[in-house]
Amino acid sequence: MRLDEIDSPKVLKSMTLAEMNDLASQIRTELVSTVSRRGGHLASNLGVVELTMALHRVFDMPEDKLVFDVGHQSYVHKLLTGRYKQFHTLRSFGGLSGFPKRTESEYDVFETGHASTAISAALGLARARDYLGQKHNVIALVGDGALTGGMCYEALNDAGNSLTRMVVILNDNEMSIAPNVGALSRHLTDIRVSHGWTSTKQVVRSGLAKLPLIGKPLTDVASWIKDTIKSVFVSEEKEGFFNSLGFHYFGPIDGHDLEGLIHILEKVREFDGPAVVHVLTRKGYGYDKAEQQPEVFHGTPPFYVETGDARYVSNLPSFGKVMAQTLADMAGGDPRIVTITAAMPSGTGLNHFQQVHPGRMIDVGIAEEHAVTLAAGMAAGGMKPYFAVYTSFFQRSYDQLIHDVCMPKLNVTLLLDRAGLVGEDGATHHGVWDFASMLPVPNLTVLAPRDIGEMKTMLAWTQQHQEPCAIRYGRRSVDLSQRYTNQATFTPGQWEILEKGDDCVLLAVGSMVEEAVLLCDMLREDGVNAMLVNCSSVKPMDEGLLRRVADRMVITIEEHVQTGGFGAAVCTFMAEESLPAPAICFAIPDTFVQHGRRDQLLKYLGLNAEQMAQRIKNELNERNHTNE
Repeated sequence: MRLDEIDSPKVLKSMTLAEMNDLASQIRTELVSTVSRRGGHLASNLGVVELTMALHRVFDMPEDKLVFDVGHQSYVHKLLTGRYKQFHTLRSFGGLSGFPKRTESEYDVFETGHASTAISAALGLARARDYLGQKHNVIALVGDGALTGGMCYEALNDAGNSLTRMVVILNDNEMSIAPNVGALSRHLTDIRVSHGWTSTKQVVRSGLAKLPLIGKPLTDVASWIKDTIKSVFVSEEKEGFFNSLGFHYFGPIDGHDLEGLIHILEKVREFDGPAVVHVLTRKGYGYDKAEQQPEVFHGTPPFYVETGDARYVSNLPSFGKVMAQTLADMAGGDPRIVTITAAMPSGTGLNHFQQVHPGRMIDVGIAEEHAVTLAAGMAAGGMKPYFAVYTSFFQRSYDQLIHDVCMPKLNVTLLLDRAGLVGEDGATHHGVWDFASMLPVPNLTVLAPRDIGEMKTMLAWTQQHQEPCAIRYGRRSVDLSQRYTNQATFTPGQWEILEKGDDCVLLAVGSMVEEAVLLCDMLREDGVNAMLVNCSSVKPMDEGLLRRVADRMVITIEEHVQTGGFGAAVCTFMAEESLPAPAICFAIPDTFVQHGRRDQLLKYLGLNAEQMAQRIKNELNERNHTNE
């Protein structure tokens, strides 16, 4: 059967193993082809082709409920659930999401985008089923990397204690995004040696069954002594981790063996209680470039299939790389400096720091809360920690920021990457709530560089700063140095005037300074002379400048939600000073923003230079008419 003929996963139930293996090959071809054009999460999806097919063959979705942890590995699921014809729109504006989306399909029962949540969600679905007297199955598909996050253990403990019937599929590929770290990873590595037991059991059982007359009786006898034999290969200590939590452990199983997967899942389907199925897969399986470099092809931009090389290469170093190299230089003369990542050394750029100072980068796994309090403890002990994390992932550690870092005024610097609209990853990854969370917190300095040059200057300033600080920067690398020379020093509370003008004042923050430069030029072409201000110190603000420009029309521009953002903070200050409020606060409205290219999203939100210019001119014209 051809992939384009599948409109429901139910067709898998009547397919032969040979047909399913052929379909698996077609799916891998489609994954590589589409992601090479659209970008996305490739290696993780290539690794779960057979596993996803086996789950849909054995269970009855959507009556049975399948929850993906993170959800970046749901592409195969999308192809099998009637979305092949739309798959070419993956991650494009108005097209299929790169994550499960309830509005897309009844097969997407829970929306995910961050790690370590699936077991909790699945347990909730299972308990809802039990309260309502229903009988369907609930399955959580969890990568081993997610188990470095503490939320998984809260859910495992709860589920095991209540003995709620559910299945946790542990997809063990020894990776989250980077290679997994920590004691649990070592424990799973130990369990992998028991694969010898699994293989031996299958060989013995298959061989016995083929013996004439005595084959079936011998197979039955072998089943009652299997626990004794198994102890040679798998110690109670290894299985005991899950058993002690109240889960029955199955595995480890070869995650690319369809027959074996189907067999074990059929057994687990009938099990009355919480179960863990430990599946061994290879990230990137079936595409050699992704197998060889699974971290690179975890989340990839468009690339050439033949070589694996990116289709579009920026001439500028990323913000993360500039950050890491600057910190590495600083650390050369300052033994207090240490960096921390939550399973994202390459994503944040800290792998460059690690190359220079291999012993001074700490990867805590997917554990942002722990990372912040760890940083606080290290600061209390005399170190100067820098925690680099995606802005949307940092949301998990808000309590730790307030109580463990800012209350005691500890010397921790947060490096918030992917601030603003991140593009094709969509709503779960847009970093647009950080100002609203950080600006109300006392003792915290909040900064947003206009470009990579100002990033370097800010980092140099933090080396002497002895209190909490957060620096937020966007995904796109920006360099405005050809037009504006970067200042040699940086002082919080002092803003940089980039362009002079008397008709209006543009107060732009971070990633929106570049757009504001275009806006300023457009206004000037239409005879409007605008002052452009780089407001890189978001907290503290330049209160003196705000007082000086209050006689003109003030406009704030930010890549952040309007409520609680920079514009709101300016409005509050102006009100307290009995000064006119900003005429326009350009920001993201009260909505979850879909996926798409950043330029498309800015236009969708009315935040590109042309749209802002038109609105400002309309406001000026209206004011002029009123004054007449």
